[in-house]
Amino acid sequence: MSKVILTNEVSGLGSAGDVIDVKNGYARNYLIPQGYAVAWTRGGEKQVEQIRAARTARELATLEEAQALKAKLEETKVKLAVKVGRDGRLFGSVKTADIAAAVAAAGLGDIDKRKVEIVSPIKYTGDHEATLRLRDDIVATVTLQVVAAK
Repeated sequence: MSKVILTNEVSGLGSAGDVIDVKNGYARNYLIPQGYAVAWTRGGEKQVEQIRAARTARELATLEEAQALKAKLEETKVKLAVKVGRDGRLFGSVKTADIAAAVAAAGLGDIDKRKVEIVSPIKYTGDHEATLRLRDDIVATVTLQVVAAK
């Protein structure tokens, strides 16, 4: 097992600034090369504080703003136009970046694509759901209306 400091949020592991134990291969082959983590050192404790400070600065300013955005996201259907083939089947699938861009285009605010989670791949037109992690304690469920692009 090796200790690493997360630099980005990783689903199932933790948020930026967390010090976690993971298997050596997972850290060496995935987390560190992808830029999700750095190796833990004694001098890294200063880096942990900087990462946490940056994370809090990126988070929405107040709890009330996050709750207001959650209410707005959950009452609005976000329309997402994609290229489709026969039978309403998509060419590829909807990515988290596509959802973040659609939310921004709908005028609901800028959401980081790493905060968007899709339960199962979206490969057909129709209504689908995705979750947006606004803060550590606030998660919004947004309804996506996937339609064919003209």
